[in-house]
Amino acid sequence: MQNKITINDGLVCPIPKSEYEKVVMAHGGGGTLSNQLIQKMFLSQFDNEMLQQEHDGAIFKIGNQRFAFSTDSYVVNPIFFPGGDIGDLAVNGTVNDISMCGAKPLYISAGFIIEEGFEMDDLWRVVLSMKEAAKKAGVQIVTGDTKVVDHGKGDKIYINTAGIGVIPDEINISAENCSVGDKIIVSGRIAEHGVAIMSAREGLEFESQIKSDSAALNGLVENMFKVTNQIHVLRDPTRGGISSALNEIAQKSNLGMLIHQDTIPMTEQVKAACELLGLDPLYIANEGKLIAILPANNADTVLEEMRKHPLGKNSAIIGEIVNENPGTVIMETLIGSKRVVDMLSGEQLPRIC
Repeated sequence: MQNKITINDGLVCPIPKSEYEKVVMAHGGGGTLSNQLIQKMFLSQFDNEMLQQEHDGAIFKIGNQRFAFSTDSYVVNPIFFPGGDIGDLAVNGTVNDISMCGAKPLYISAGFIIEEGFEMDDLWRVVLSMKEAAKKAGVQIVTGDTKVVDHGKGDKIYINTAGIGVIPDEINISAENCSVGDKIIVSGRIAEHGVAIMSAREGLEFESQIKSDSAALNGLVENMFKVTNQIHVLRDPTRGGISSALNEIAQKSNLGMLIHQDTIPMTEQVKAACELLGLDPLYIANEGKLIAILPANNADTVLEEMRKHPLGKNSAIIGEIVNENPGTVIMETLIGSKRVVDMLSGEQLPRIC
């Protein structure tokens, strides 16, 4: 690999060290390699105060009003899967990123990269799905872009969505707010999206169909804030699953986490599928779940409110913030032993969202 590169104006710049000469699929998996790519390639060069927050979106102020802004791209394969499709996934994903910043999502954009030869009926199906998802989430698609690439130069359709929302004055969501004793809540059964995608991709059949959990979480978040504004962290555990999300928070807060395996909600079908496929559900993507970290004295009340909402009926407290092992996630297993839950280094499921 070269040590330096010359850019357009003749400026010679060093190339960051990497074990890889080329990008591999695992760089997009949401785990350790994704984190390294982002840190070395992007954050090192685009560095600014908003990026340093390492949030689900940028939080900034115009006048006296705070806003959240986020963008995401969707390359899921297959584009239609049990419980959803690339269209509603794109809308819900950006709505959720904005919501995890503590904001009320308002407007989103939609950019389409379409492969020549893509069926018009399928495109129409995606468009209608996006329309319905935006209606359910209470947001408007207000701008966008369309590009077509040569046949064989894409894979049916890719979608980028970006969104903006308003953050109420009393809400402050940040991993740096974590405190020892805080409880960790997950809003429902994990790993359903990833297993649904893999099942559709590989043609696997189970006794009962496993469906994606793709959903917009802004209504659930709104109900949580009605109980208390003392929620320290919100995160949607998409790529890399709850393991990557918790590790990112632990590292940013420089505190430890202790989670309890027997409290993590999961269906028997997902457990069986993970055993069959040799996958760890802690590392599998979710698209309609959130992680909340908040003071212990608010946890039970918030949990009760979450369980009243259709998207939070299976919510559970799965652990707490601790002083020990700062920056590390430890899980107490079913047999009472403890193990480190690292961030995924490779790629369990590529093109999951």
